Amino acid sequence: MEFPTPLHALAHWAQVQGDAPFLTQPLSDGSELVLSWLQVEEQARRAAAYLVSLDLPPRSNIVLTGKNTAHWIVADLAIWMAGHVSVPVYPTLGAEATAYILDHCAARLVVIGRLDGQGDSWEQVREVLPPALPRLCLPEAPDTHGERWEAIQARCTPLEHIDLRDPEALATIIYTSGTTGKPKGVMHCFRSLMAPCRCSEDLWRPAPEDRMLSYLPLAHIGERAAVEIPALVFGFQLFFNRSLDTFAQDLKRARPTRFFTVPRLWTKFYQAVNAKLPPLQQRILFALPMVGKRVKRRILAELGLDATRVALAGAAPMPADLLAWYRRLGLEILDVFGMTENAATSHASRPGQVRLGYVGIPLPGVECRIDASGEVLVRSPGQMLGYYRMEEETQRLLTEDGFFHTGDRGEVSGDGFLRITGRVKELFKTSKGKYVAPVPIENLLAAHPAIEVSCVTGPGQPQPFALAVLSPGTDNPDQRARLESELDELLQQVNRQLEEHERLDYIVLVKDPWTIESGALTPTLKLRREVIEQRCLPLAEGWRGSRRRVIWE
Repeated sequence: MEFPTPLHALAHWAQVQGDAPFLTQPLSDGSELVLSWLQVEEQARRAAAYLVSLDLPPRSNIVLTGKNTAHWIVADLAIWMAGHVSVPVYPTLGAEATAYILDHCAARLVVIGRLDGQGDSWEQVREVLPPALPRLCLPEAPDTHGERWEAIQARCTPLEHIDLRDPEALATIIYTSGTTGKPKGVMHCFRSLMAPCRCSEDLWRPAPEDRMLSYLPLAHIGERAAVEIPALVFGFQLFFNRSLDTFAQDLKRARPTRFFTVPRLWTKFYQAVNAKLPPLQQRILFALPMVGKRVKRRILAELGLDATRVALAGAAPMPADLLAWYRRLGLEILDVFGMTENAATSHASRPGQVRLGYVGIPLPGVECRIDASGEVLVRSPGQMLGYYRMEEETQRLLTEDGFFHTGDRGEVSGDGFLRITGRVKELFKTSKGKYVAPVPIENLLAAHPAIEVSCVTGPGQPQPFALAVLSPGTDNPDQRARLESELDELLQQVNRQLEEHERLDYIVLVKDPWTIESGALTPTLKLRREVIEQRCLPLAEGWRGSRRRVIWE
């Protein structure tokens, strides 16, 4: 089913299945808020009427920040109904970056959603909000000077005449979180924002009976392209996550038929299962025909994934060993590859055609080539309009014939499968003059359940080395000797698979976990390598001098 814009889709489903539940959100008192399609449309129309009453210039940029909630989606729709542009901002983004975005996009209004101080940066951000900037506060927003959502819903009548918008009109500006430099505002029109649905419908057969859990930041293109927009287009129900502490029960409550997440969470699921059922016991039980089936079904049910028929992984390469483990469980995870600049519309694995180590083949309408330097170039139906107020940067990253420089290094097989080998900027040179790509080595290290995340580095060093954060519960003082022995063996296994100049000198088990708040991770949980390297490289000489292969920081 094809609609020109999300507003056309909302109007359709409000008419066809108006009383069906659309958005389901857990509340702090343990109850649930359930909004039907008609209720969502009415609330969006009331909010749009309020926005129109502000008499903002046409196509004003309106910043939208807060954790994923039902009202975040409704506010997004209202901004479009009123003829404006939504500019989502990560709730974890610091004060400096938030202030930059507010200024760079010349925001006319900021919509503030749920920010409860748990894993967000509200206390810092509130200090940089310009006093004169109007604010609209969604339910559960922190106390701040501004119009309350409940008040405008009570007093505003629904906007009667909705401009369903031209598909070529600017819909949103999505600022990349960026592992380096200032955030860049990626401009998408409604046509490009709808591209993921057009290109994937025949692959994954979405239907109104589907369910998804929305918990990755809606400020990220992945969550909008894989969750928000498909739910609107295909008419299925969205559930929301309350907090990190309630994630497991929220996932079980939703029992999603489609689930999209990042490799790091797929890894956490795997590690949680291993903690309860060690790999050796798994192999024994899985080998028993009847018992194995029951055990696998129970594992998926405990994860909340027993109803999942489409499982997607994006934002980073999925380790081949992890894909193989889920396949043994009976859950085929499909890699998807894309970026903000092409609305996450690039490559994907097909059901029954997953090739370990590859991110799939181009989606319909997508063209891909590898340039002389090994960089992946993509031309996509989801291609951005450009970077907001950064024309030179737009021209730099687009070729004359419209291909986008992804910044990823890759290889294409004879039958069109793409393998990502790392980021162009992540390559580093050792003191021996040899270049090392860290990501493939990190994927090998990820095979050990004790390693939650690792960073391979070593620019200017004789040999690369690895930094690793241990999985929760594995740093048991009584088990350190055993763990050291296992990691030493892991290091030897990994090194046997590498070229001489890539072999790891040692592995450092870092003391403090890498977090978004510490600056070591982006809001989408990607490594900020330059931050990690600034902290660790001054210590490298001492670590190397210790002549230990496994080092506790």
